[in-house]
Amino acid sequence: MLIATSGACGWTAWSGHVLTLPVAVLFPALWAMSPSRLTAVLVSAGYFLAASRGLPQGVANFYAADLWPGLLLWAAASLSFAGVHATLWKGQTEGKSRGEGRTGMAMAPRYLAAAMLMGMPPLGITGWAHPLTATGVLFPGWGWWGLGAMTAGLAMMTSRYWPAAAMVLGGFWLWSTATWTSPNLPEGWKGVDLEQGQKLGRDGSLDHHRDLIATVRAAAGEKTRFVVLPESALGFWTPTVARLWQEGLRGSDLIVIAGAAVINAGGYDNVMVAISAGGDRVLYRERMPVPVSMWQPWRTWAGRDGGARAHLFDNPAVEIDGNRIAPLICYEQLILWPVLQSMLHSPIAIVATGNGWWTDGTSIVAIQKASVIAWANLFGLPVVTAFNI
Repeated sequence: MLIATSGACGWTAWSGHVLTLPVAVLFPALWAMSPSRLTAVLVSAGYFLAASRGLPQGVANFYAADLWPGLLLWAAASLSFAGVHATLWKGQTEGKSRGEGRTGMAMAPRYLAAAMLMGMPPLGITGWAHPLTATGVLFPGWGWWGLGAMTAGLAMMTSRYWPAAAMVLGGFWLWSTATWTSPNLPEGWKGVDLEQGQKLGRDGSLDHHRDLIATVRAAAGEKTRFVVLPESALGFWTPTVARLWQEGLRGSDLIVIAGAAVINAGGYDNVMVAISAGGDRVLYRERMPVPVSMWQPWRTWAGRDGGARAHLFDNPAVEIDGNRIAPLICYEQLILWPVLQSMLHSPIAIVATGNGWWTDGTSIVAIQKASVIAWANLFGLPVVTAFNI
């Protein structure tokens, strides 16, 4: 029953609907109730595998292969999550000398340790489906105080007082659901979604770029100053492409923020570039590219080139035209530390981009958007999104 309930918890919380995220707060209670370490492993694996169920199909789409590579990656990614929670699980007899049962307060620091390990590198690199993501739904506008309240609530869910904690958190959930409003666009900003599939970023023709420039100009309203395009929208960033875009934007005050790839000696950087009629620059270098498909550190260890570089703790917030923004590219929206690091710098908005053509048939893009909305609501920030499907 615990294993089945944990799987249902992961499936429901990470369905792509922002208001279902708080279902994830049940996981710590189910983990703490496990009667044995084996059950704790299976409860943790059930939650994680259900939450990340779109991965096998997504990998199959990306590599144009069958499901087996995706299934292997799916299982491998669950090992760190289940392994951490199994290691930190506490048996019933271990706390008897202090009068603590299996779900006594001794479990709280153990769960918080697991949550911290799965939120920060290196284990946090695959720390998807983190229950703290639901904080923005339960405590919208509370900022860091809300994160503290959620942390305390999750700790209490592992104790003998979990029914009371569940009632309190449930009350906040009901109130938030009744009064919920999604973040607004910041004034003067516009995100442009595209439907170009896997062609985006792979077509470097002049006609493709001219079409994108025309799309940007058509999307920009009278008061629009910034237009955001999806990850990989510009393909490889070269001086020729830069000049073409500067010429295309001539006569306007628009600043375009778009995804591109910058080639370097050891591989490439997945970036956001800022372009206007007056110039261009690399605005942001992705801190955590998608492991395996993009980030392949083993190639460097073997003395080979290739793969996207991970700028783990670099450029968490960037300045553009006097505005400090928190950029998040694709995979960074699914894990914990990039957004929290960005929030330390008090940005005025979150700018989130992605290239989700490979997620067809899954809820991955919907989960990314739900996560970004939850974080934006927690800190009371507007959000700009631009995705390609």
